[in-house]
Amino acid sequence: MKAKFLSVVMLTAMAATAGAQNLTGAGATFPNPIYSRWFSEYSNSHPGVKINYQSVGSGAGIRQVSTKIVDFGASDGPMTDQQISESKIKLVHIPTVLGAVVPVYNIPGVGSDLKFSGDVIADIYLGKITNWHDARIVKDNPGVNLPDHQILPVYRSDGSGTTYIFTDFLSKVSPDFSTKVGKNTSVRWPVGIGQKGNEGIAGMVRNSPFSFGYVELIYAAGNNMSYGLVRNAAGKWIKASTGGVTAAAAAASKNMPADYRVSITNAAGAESYPISSFTWLLIPVKSDDPAKGKVLHDFLQWMLDHGEDEASQMTYAPLPKPVADRVRQTINQIQ
Repeated sequence: MKAKFLSVVMLTAMAATAGAQNLTGAGATFPNPIYSRWFSEYSNSHPGVKINYQSVGSGAGIRQVSTKIVDFGASDGPMTDQQISESKIKLVHIPTVLGAVVPVYNIPGVGSDLKFSGDVIADIYLGKITNWHDARIVKDNPGVNLPDHQILPVYRSDGSGTTYIFTDFLSKVSPDFSTKVGKNTSVRWPVGIGQKGNEGIAGMVRNSPFSFGYVELIYAAGNNMSYGLVRNAAGKWIKASTGGVTAAAAAASKNMPADYRVSITNAAGAESYPISSFTWLLIPVKSDDPAKGKVLHDFLQWMLDHGEDEASQMTYAPLPKPVADRVRQTINQIQ
């Protein structure tokens, strides 16, 4: 009887172990707050499933999933054709939510919301505008007592989807920036100081008077940072909000390519916030481990059914319904 009991215990333990699944992912810091919440909630409601995500930047996420170091990746900038062709596994881009990148600044004594046109932001990072009292900044901010002090530009030092979104926008509005810097997850910045992650830039700007940087909206709001209005393609000054991001995404839902790789920066429309973007999970179409593939499939279905409702609470915009409906069909192909 004792031997039979031990046998039953061992079989039960083996079955529990077989049913347990630990998934690892890596990539973008931009959606890390909502991904952390989703993965925790999913694990809590699905005993035996653990999803560990490291916010190491989009560039690292693309590299790690492409070489099968992790089970899935995440990026705010879509993979290039070359990256897709070089990947050791066939991946699909799954848009999850939308967010905004905002210009943040720390100017002692200035409490007003400053306005920044795209060409001014570009020239700050090109080293053409170096002082807060520059005539072009003053012109866009009448009545604000801007100090005669040097600007400290702060940028991402790691491969970053936030940088991709930011440089994609700047490349659209500034031919000079497009030529000299260009758009990518990692670029050669002419001036400034680098920091790792949205957290790094937020911390540097918050603690450095007269600094200027760019972070995802949730990091600015969560750290009570000053962030500026940006002039959109219609010429209107817009402060980042989920409504402005949704407006920017509206046209994209009509022209979304089959692989979901789309840019919505500097979108048309009076209400569109111009530095907006989708963010994507990079999912193997067929995982080497079928059990992990099933967990990824089931999680993505849960994300559409339950997770999207939480997006607005965290200053992200949920997927437009036409996009979500298409994503649901794509998820059905994941094994």
